Amino acid sequence: MKFNHLFSLLLVALVTLGCKSEFETVRTSGNPESILKQANVYFEAKEYQRAQTLYELSIAPFRGTSDAEQIAYRYAYTYYYTDQFVLASYYFKNFATTYGGSPLREEADFMRAYSNFRLSPVYRLDQSFSVKAIEGFEEFANRYPESERITESNRLIDEMRAKMELKDFESAKLYMDIGRYESAQQSFENVLKDYPETKRGEEIRYLMAMSQYEYATRSFVTRQQERFSKDIELIENFLARYPDSKYAPELTTLLEKDNARLKELENVRYQSTRSRP
Repeated sequence: MKFNHLFSLLLVALVTLGCKSEFETVRTSGNPESILKQANVYFEAKEYQRAQTLYELSIAPFRGTSDAEQIAYRYAYTYYYTDQFVLASYYFKNFATTYGGSPLREEADFMRAYSNFRLSPVYRLDQSFSVKAIEGFEEFANRYPESERITESNRLIDEMRAKMELKDFESAKLYMDIGRYESAQQSFENVLKDYPETKRGEEIRYLMAMSQYEYATRSFVTRQQERFSKDIELIENFLARYPDSKYAPELTTLLEKDNARLKELENVRYQSTRSRP
């Protein structure tokens, strides 16, 4: 019984190996028309990996024909639908460049940017693909100002910029948390400059005042007057901008400390000057 069972398994394996699948039969047929026809069948059936392989075999034979445009268009989509977004972006761009007068170019230009959007990671990670996607959507908007996709493009840009802003904001806070106050100041300033419409403006300016105070406190005495004066400027500007802020009482107290320390420094300098012969 055991021998018969093993023999049956071997027979099935031999039959399976001896019979090519439909896909393999078409792929190795060398018949461009059959290959393209089956590629379209697979694409419509959402079997994108097989469609991709057959479209790749169809590109050269149909170059310069009326079928070439659809082959290139669907070939790009097979990469998108199989989550190969880097290559999808590349082939959508290639399509738009090759078929600049095609009615499908608008969609290809959008999908080039959208493929990079799909690669945009969580805010803690490198945002290079977010930058590429934003650039792509901005180019799209400039090229197709009347497109129905403009609203979606702008929404996606806002989504990625919010993610990039959060990354930069958290990086600035991290500098503050680890005591690198000068770097924190510069990073907060960059957030305000790069994202002028940020909703974190009040919190950022509060943190700038707090980090400047810590920076001044830990500085050599010879640099403290300059740095406490800078903190006073930051606090006064904050209170003028946000008089009813929840941070106002804390910063008012800090302002008093800054002024008190400046008086101490002035007295020390005055005493030092008087003591000279």
